[in-house]
Amino acid sequence: MTNANIMRMSELYVPTLKEDPADAEIASHKLLLRAGLIRKAASGVYTFLPLGKRVLAKVENIVREEMDAIGSQEIMMPALQPGELWHESGRWDDYGPELMRLVDRHDREFCLGPTHEELITALVRNELRSYKELPLTLYQIQVKFRDEIRPRFGLLRSREFIMKDAYSFHANQESLQKTYDQMSEAYARICKRMDMDFRPVQADPGQIGGSVTCEFMALAEAGEAELVHCTCGYAANTEAGDCLAQPTVHDVPELEKVATPEVHTIAELAAFLGIPESSTVKALSGKSGEGALVVLFVPGDHELNELKAERMADGFTLLTDDDMEAFGLHKGSMGPIGLPEGARIVADVSLQAVSKWVVGANEDGYHYVGARPGVDFQVDEWVDLSVVRPGDRCPTCGLPLEGARGIEVSQVFQLGDKYSRSMGATFMAEDNSEQPFLMGCYGVGVSRSMAAIVEQHNDENGICWPTSVAPAHVCVIPLTTGDELVQPAAEKLASEFAKLGLEVVIDDRKERAGVKFADADLIGWPVQVVVGKRGLEEQKVEVKSRRTGERQEVSLAVLADVVAFAQRNTKVWGSEVDLFAEIFNR
Repeated sequence: MTNANIMRMSELYVPTLKEDPADAEIASHKLLLRAGLIRKAASGVYTFLPLGKRVLAKVENIVREEMDAIGSQEIMMPALQPGELWHESGRWDDYGPELMRLVDRHDREFCLGPTHEELITALVRNELRSYKELPLTLYQIQVKFRDEIRPRFGLLRSREFIMKDAYSFHANQESLQKTYDQMSEAYARICKRMDMDFRPVQADPGQIGGSVTCEFMALAEAGEAELVHCTCGYAANTEAGDCLAQPTVHDVPELEKVATPEVHTIAELAAFLGIPESSTVKALSGKSGEGALVVLFVPGDHELNELKAERMADGFTLLTDDDMEAFGLHKGSMGPIGLPEGARIVADVSLQAVSKWVVGANEDGYHYVGARPGVDFQVDEWVDLSVVRPGDRCPTCGLPLEGARGIEVSQVFQLGDKYSRSMGATFMAEDNSEQPFLMGCYGVGVSRSMAAIVEQHNDENGICWPTSVAPAHVCVIPLTTGDELVQPAAEKLASEFAKLGLEVVIDDRKERAGVKFADADLIGWPVQVVVGKRGLEEQKVEVKSRRTGERQEVSLAVLADVVAFAQRNTKVWGSEVDLFAEIFNR
């Protein structure tokens, strides 16, 4: 490789595959393997081959540039973390089996970090002492580990992955909010620079904690997250979104007990009565952390959001069949009338609009039609309990929500003092009092972003990389090699492109043209320049845009003119693609 910007396919380790691997289920998993960018080492563990590493480095550089631009400072923390720090925060037991734990030869507990809140908090509590040193944001790009119960979909759900995690420290909420907003704006720019179709969505903080968080979702059918969004700009993960359900109100008699033999589900009840599921009320039972019975009611066509239920009652868990039997409850026939004494009745706020419920009668084989809240039974609390779904009203503008699936590529959190208080990380405030830091946490899935890009940018022939993250910008394909006409012309073109600062690969392998074309499309070089003997006789080459499939024969004179123009006016090019747009337009 005589020029740093020119790679040669004859020298590159790019073991492409003709067929989809048997265990690959989605487009990104299949194509990253077939294009020779990654290889599986174990379940959920992958090696990045040369071209895959180049893409990964470009994603990292985009992230790094945006972090540096808002004043974040890069560090590197160890992946191996002392267990005592996780005991301090309380997450050693709370995190669950996804935390990879180990014991060293001295019987000290360690874990392989899935995230670094504990370690960063321990770092600054001994060094960052005064409000005058705040705010401060530190970040790293590093390998993380989570022992997924079922690794799948290649890089989308793996046990070892690459993440950028940043942590900010503040003296007050105003400062935290400012950095949170800056990070959110930077994350949007990162997604745009990687040419992602994305949505910032309302989310749940999960195991990280905190009260304010937003996920950035790349829209894709392969995504594991279900989303709702509206034309007004509102978007949310269905686990976290506000649910404004619209139950159907039926004109039913007042409190009639109806025999419903062999009816145990909402679908069976609706079919038996000849009404839509949205006209029924679904009951679920659980218990609080103190063991008190809690019975929840949601619209029949909706599901209970267990995260909302947990926030409604500390320590809430759904009852098992044995628990229900112990409380004297009838599975499939629960209702608000005739519940055990002391039961707490909590209903979804949307049911306030329904004056007569179709609901279980707390007796096997019977349901009530026309049960009236406030008359036949009392609701102790009205709260949002349901999983939001497409068709529900948008909480911002009231229009019906649309549904989509997404891949979480990044997330921002306001942690507050969750870690600083439990771990004793304080600073001297302006009034000379000791105060816990307010913290923010901000993560970008670097390797996951690589897969998300492929999910959005592919066709039946392979990957269509956006230029910003492509393993190279231009692939020059000589149709013959070792001759005195075609290969020298291809080498000259490659050199001219490289002088412009473009990354160029030349396919100088002694392979048939069909093989070269297939690999070029599979790997996904954004622009392909085909050099052949017949074209050179007419002083022409073929230029192909991988994304659009557009092909044009371009004279060498025009190509030389455009290259010369680009060399004289390097500042006019907004991106590498502009050069080839100029070629196509002349």
